[in-house]
Amino acid sequence: MGQHFLKDENICKKIVAALQENEVKQLLEVGPGGGALTKYLLQLKGIDFKAVELDAEKVEYLNATYPSISGKIIHQSMLEMDAPFENEFTVVGNFPYNISSQILFKILDWKEQVPVVIGMFQKEVAQRVAAGPGSKVYGIISILIQAFYDVEYLFDVPPESFNPPPKVMSGVIRLKVRNTKYEVRSEKVFVQLVKAAFNQRRKTLRNATKSLFDDDVIKDEIFNKRAEQLSISDFAALTFKMR
Repeated sequence: MGQHFLKDENICKKIVAALQENEVKQLLEVGPGGGALTKYLLQLKGIDFKAVELDAEKVEYLNATYPSISGKIIHQSMLEMDAPFENEFTVVGNFPYNISSQILFKILDWKEQVPVVIGMFQKEVAQRVAAGPGSKVYGIISILIQAFYDVEYLFDVPPESFNPPPKVMSGVIRLKVRNTKYEVRSEKVFVQLVKAAFNQRRKTLRNATKSLFDDDVIKDEIFNKRAEQLSISDFAALTFKMR
């Protein structure tokens, strides 16, 4: 399943401590696996808890090992499920690394309901999500997540914290929904612009996005820049000038 199971108790405790810095009433754990983090989450008082797990063996193991999880496991792919709660909920997890970016985009679909996310990723993915303009790793996922969430890189997690140990470092990040929204013409054209700009990131914005703007607009000086030089507010403002 491409998953490395967390075994380090101290890391589990640090994730739970970070989680408790914000009010949590409803909580979804993504990919509980062997339950290293789950056993701490089940102890939290006054929280409506659910976990989504695709692996049937792990579902069986969790039900057998943690009786209090009975009825709280959603046995399907997180990428195919509907929002598990009616109201706001927090998302936490050691996300399966092979689908971690897709998980973030799924959370964007739920963004009106998800004020906080605490997730573990391969370190370079965590750094990409948290990156700012001018960084070599600033890209599509940085902008699309940061358009709606403030991202904070919390701490590194070494390979030996997992079984089996991955060949890479891991990192935990926190997403908190932004208080102020960027004004965009529509989310659809914002995504279209960001993807077009970064799909040819070595080119100037003028060459990468010329099909999206009229000739008189594309003469503006900002189009001399490359995608990674633009802030999120730059991209947001440009959506109003698109065809």
